[in-house]
Amino acid sequence: MSAEKSRTLLVGLDLGTTGAKAGVFDGGRLLSAATVEYPMSTPAPGWAEQSPEDWWGASKQALRQALDRSGSEPEEVAGVGLSGQMHGAVLLDSDGRPLRPCILWCDQRTSRQADRIRDLLGEKRLSELTCNPSLTGFTAPKLLWVRDNEPELFDRVDTLLLPKDYINFMLTGRRSTEVSDASGTLLFDVSERRWSEEMLSALDIPRSWLPEVLDSVDRAGTVSRAAAEATGLPEGAVVAAGGADNACGALGMGVLRPGDVAVSVGSSGTVLAPLDSPLRDPEMRLHTFCHAAPGKWYVMGVVLSAGQALRWFRDELGEPEVSMARERGVDEYSLLDETASRAPAGSGGVVFLPYLAGERTPHADPFARGVFFGLDLSKKREHLVRSVMEGVVFALDDSVRLMKGLSVPMEHVISGGGGARSDLWRSMQADVFGLPVARAGEPDAAMLGASMLAGAASGAYGSIDEAVSCCVSNGEPIDPDPDEAEKYRPSRETFARLYPALKDIFPRT
Repeated sequence: MSAEKSRTLLVGLDLGTTGAKAGVFDGGRLLSAATVEYPMSTPAPGWAEQSPEDWWGASKQALRQALDRSGSEPEEVAGVGLSGQMHGAVLLDSDGRPLRPCILWCDQRTSRQADRIRDLLGEKRLSELTCNPSLTGFTAPKLLWVRDNEPELFDRVDTLLLPKDYINFMLTGRRSTEVSDASGTLLFDVSERRWSEEMLSALDIPRSWLPEVLDSVDRAGTVSRAAAEATGLPEGAVVAAGGADNACGALGMGVLRPGDVAVSVGSSGTVLAPLDSPLRDPEMRLHTFCHAAPGKWYVMGVVLSAGQALRWFRDELGEPEVSMARERGVDEYSLLDETASRAPAGSGGVVFLPYLAGERTPHADPFARGVFFGLDLSKKREHLVRSVMEGVVFALDDSVRLMKGLSVPMEHVISGGGGARSDLWRSMQADVFGLPVARAGEPDAAMLGASMLAGAASGAYGSIDEAVSCCVSNGEPIDPDPDEAEKYRPSRETFARLYPALKDIFPRT
């Protein structure tokens, strides 16, 4: 066998909100990737659903395309790892068939059920049991909504899975989950890393519905013959338990130790800081979840519309950049960067609230909405687009400030997601956060992190620390500029005052 054929390859699959993206990795080097998109259904205002069958169809195509493009042989693939969107409720019948479309993380229909859980347990006990508040995005309120509104279907439920766990089930035939994704269900004792019997009893959720919980680095199973034929993966390849998208993204950025901070600007935005022990925010503004690294936790804040806010601007107001990008054969987001750079720091007083789909941290308000504030006749498009980018950074900074207030170690930031490609956006983060910000070496950090879990599960790496040493190489940081930071201060102060001034009006919109 040639030296080329002796490689040990690892596959990462990231099941996102817009599509499935598969990558084939040789160590930390991406050999090939493929993305296959799927639709999101919005049957009513504030609702968001997807078909698990669509996920599986897209995953099969993405895996096969990535493997074909890599030029690899099946026997070179040692393992597969999955990353996935959190909180979705995949309800299976006894034959393993989905009973309904999955209600997604961004769905806002469950405000009454979330309030009921909060009233039933009380915030103090919820914090003690789960380390988290009762929010519309979490899984438990979705189960109560189905029981309230689709009781006949509810009676047929046999198993609850999270989105990426459904793909693992289709690959291996095993119904399981792992600690990082289970942490976002509101049914999981995050401190003890196990299902909470008290939560299940209080909500009258059958324990038999819940799958076995593994560590993220554990083996969930091996690729079945049917899955191998469908995907091009080798039969018998190890499938790791995998991890939630944010946990896998942190792994792919090498963010494992206190002092490290991962900031991701994808469709949503997150600020994630690892911990050696679980932390409970007394006011329940931040989340605490199990990390995909064994024996680790992390605290996190979430902005529901981050890159999605800039995408909205591109789609609705960005025709000049879109047309010019088409003519030049370049990325339209790079042209939006150019437009934004023509406006000064602080956007001339224009401030944008990026709450286009409600908000989570620190406001936990499904009724919050997007706002442009400070417009006058002198303002131009460059002020608007820059204010969108600044508004996302200000919203992320809310989480940074909360963490600093809770004495969470924060020494340097690794920036990931699509937003990390923008030097302008990263420099804004450095100046507003007051921390150095480096770009993640692999833009698709969650996909890389999933492949690292595959390496740990298959034995290609002896530990997650070894995987990080082998695979992660981040860029040089942008240091904060105190003079630039001062230019943001007036707009940042206005941003902080806008939500309290408008929160009673938002439910009327």
